[in-house]
Amino acid sequence: MSKQKIAVLGPGSWGTALAQVLNDNGHEVCLWGNLPEQIEELNSQHKNTLYFKDIVLDDKIKATLDLEEALRDADAVLFVVPTKVTRLVAKQVAECLEHKVIMMHASKGLEPGTHERLSVILEEEIPSDLRSDIVVVSGPSHAEETIVRDITLITAASKDLEAAKYVQKLFSNSYFRLYTNTDVIGVETAGALKNIIAVGAGALHGLGYGDNAKAAVITRGLAEITRLGVKLGADPLTYSGLSGVGDLIVTGTSVHSRNWRAGDALGRGEKLEDIERNMGMVIEGISTTKVAYEISQELGVYMPITTAIYKAIYEGADVKESILGMMSNEFRSENEWH
Repeated sequence: MSKQKIAVLGPGSWGTALAQVLNDNGHEVCLWGNLPEQIEELNSQHKNTLYFKDIVLDDKIKATLDLEEALRDADAVLFVVPTKVTRLVAKQVAECLEHKVIMMHASKGLEPGTHERLSVILEEEIPSDLRSDIVVVSGPSHAEETIVRDITLITAASKDLEAAKYVQKLFSNSYFRLYTNTDVIGVETAGALKNIIAVGAGALHGLGYGDNAKAAVITRGLAEITRLGVKLGADPLTYSGLSGVGDLIVTGTSVHSRNWRAGDALGRGEKLEDIERNMGMVIEGISTTKVAYEISQELGVYMPITTAIYKAIYEGADVKESILGMMSNEFRSENEWH
């Protein structure tokens, strides 16, 4: 693939790691953010110490506070901003963009209030004459491992297979591989909902339970997020792939996962506001739990793990009682979907 110019919106841990992948592939990368000290550090020291203490980035990766500058002459735009500001940033992009681009996002969540997936938000806010069909970049990936070029396999999903193939070529190299998929609903719901199950897996660990309980919550968690996804129009097979079970494994078993760490702290009895303050990063699983619980109630989808975590976070229920109650009350056939 010839050299492309990519605007990466959001210099968080994942945005920074993906910017490095794109730079490794010979593309021109411009990171856009709104924290002056972070942008200054990226440009002068080629570091992002807020997320990676010891990593020095290639000096070809540029950073800017000016969205117009980031978007100028870009071939593709990658959103990697928190769910709660995706719509706001999309509106700003729509105002600044002057030509058509390949539009991608690599965030995982559902919008509070509207319950919308992130690709839907981008479709609503950015006119179709300025963008391709949205390509979702999602799968089992810790930024902390991608930034040191560990082997990572994830998914590029779009209703337009050609757009997905473009993104596949854009990112793929010897350590970072993308597989294409056209099930956008499945890939996005898997990426968002697995964060809830990761909070549950972390909570079990914090409560002192071992691998048996972890396997149980991950496996039954996959069943319930598949139930909800299928109800929303997803292909159930997607949940057996990289963006489904793959992402659930990596997020539900690792100290790198902020959702797992948040659950672990909840299980140990820490208060949610303290956890969020100490983390210093967005914990998507917390807000996604509320959205998923509301959708499950609205559509009548059985989601006991999500319900247990919702009650512990939002209704002040005892974490141990909520999760153990859920585990002990679920008498169902294993292959029951409804």
